[in-house]
Amino acid sequence: MSTQITTRNLRKERIGIVTSNKMEKSIVVSVARKEKHPMYGKFVTKTKKFVAHDEEQICNIGDTVRIMETRPISKRKCWRLVEVVERAK
Repeated sequence: MSTQITTRNLRKERIGIVTSNKMEKSIVVSVARKEKHPMYGKFVTKTKKFVAHDEEQICNIGDTVRIMETRPISKRKCWRLVEVVERAK
């Protein structure tokens, strides 16, 4: 009889701003990052949108939130809300 320890892989985490909460139990989070242009050297802001699961529907537009990768919940939704970092003013 051997003891088998199962370890979960590290989940990706992102911090972004809620841009939409019009769906039920879902939010759209925009994550921005700065990337240096390969030729000109100027820093360009690139954004990516993620659809995340918000079970309690606590997020509002403009909130800064932390999301974590999870199993696919629907076709486009494979992230879930971890916490609201800062409320919109």
